[in-house]
Amino acid sequence: MTIYERIDMLRQEKGLSLNALEKQSGLTRQTIEKWQNRCKPSVDAIAKIAKYFGVSTDYLIGLTDNPKPHYE
Repeated sequence: MTIYERIDMLRQEKGLSLNALEKQSGLTRQTIEKWQNRCKPSVDAIAKIAKYFGVSTDYLIGLTDNPKPHYE
């Protein structure tokens, strides 16, 4: 599963539109849509999304299937 697919799944689970995600996360639609085309997000963007959804960065980048942050 790609980073975009994981983010999109998390977005759908929360019932968020792409517009809502962009406004609430502080990232632009263009940034998020680039990930759909397999562009790699910056470390800062990954951290923002992980914090927003309350998941680990390892989960977003596919190193684990456990979305829980390590500190929990």
